[in-house]
Amino acid sequence: MTPFLDPGLVAFLGAWFWHGAIVFLRIGAMVSVFPAFGEQVVPVHVRLAVALAFTFVVAPALPVFSVPQEPLHFLKYLGTETLAGLALGIAVRFFVHALQTAGSIAAQSTSLAQMLGSAGIDPMPAIGAVLFWAGIALAMMLGLHVRAAEFMIYSYQLLPAGELPDASMLSQWGVERVSKSFALGFTLAAPFVITAVIYNLALGIISRAMPQLMVAMIGAPVITWGGLIILMVGAPMILNTWTEALTAFFANPGGALK
Repeated sequence: MTPFLDPGLVAFLGAWFWHGAIVFLRIGAMVSVFPAFGEQVVPVHVRLAVALAFTFVVAPALPVFSVPQEPLHFLKYLGTETLAGLALGIAVRFFVHALQTAGSIAAQSTSLAQMLGSAGIDPMPAIGAVLFWAGIALAMMLGLHVRAAEFMIYSYQLLPAGELPDASMLSQWGVERVSKSFALGFTLAAPFVITAVIYNLALGIISRAMPQLMVAMIGAPVITWGGLIILMVGAPMILNTWTEALTAFFANPGGALK
C-alpha cells in the first residue's frame, strides 16, 4: 500500500518539530523572566502563548538543529538551553531592577517610602511602582517585542545551542550587568538624593540657629512636596535615560560575554 504521508515529509516535519522544541526551551526560559512579558501579574497561559509566538518568530531564523537520537541528547539541550535562556533573560531583567532601585532610593530620600508604600506581588514604594510601570509601557511603545526577538536570535551567537556556557565568562558578564544595574539605579535617583542632601543640610543649619523651633514638623511637608514635584518634572528625563541604556544594551548585548 502507498503510505498516507511521504516518508521524506514525515522526516522533514519531525526535524522541524525537534528544532522548534529546542528553540522553545531557551525562549520559554527567557520569557519567564523577561520584562513586561514575564511579570507575575501576567497569567501563566499568556506567558506560554507569548513564548510560543516568539518561538515561531525565532526558529525559522536559525539553522535547523540535529534531531536528538536518544533521550540523553535531548536532556542535554534541556539543561543547556534552559540555563542560557535564564541567564540572558535575567540580564535584561536587571534594567527593571534599576528602575525599582531608583524608586526605592528616591522614596527613602524624600520620606515617601512609608506614606506611599505599596503591598503588591513585589512590594515597592509608590515612586518605584510609577517608574516601573511607566518604563515598561514606554519600552513596549518603543518596540520592546522587536528588540526582544532580535536579542533572542542573536543570543545563539553569544551562547551556542547545546553548549554549556563558560562559567568564568558568564560570571564576569553577570557581575558587569549587576554593577551597571545599580549604577543606573543610583543615577536615575540622583535628583532625589541631591535634593535630600540639601534639605537635610538646611534643616540642620536652621535647627542650630533656632533650637526651639520644631524644624522636623515644618520640613516634612517640604521634602514630601519637593519629592513629588521632582518626580513630576524629572520623570521624562529619568525614563529617557533608562530607555537609552536599554537601547544601548540591545545594540551590544554581548559586552563582557564576548
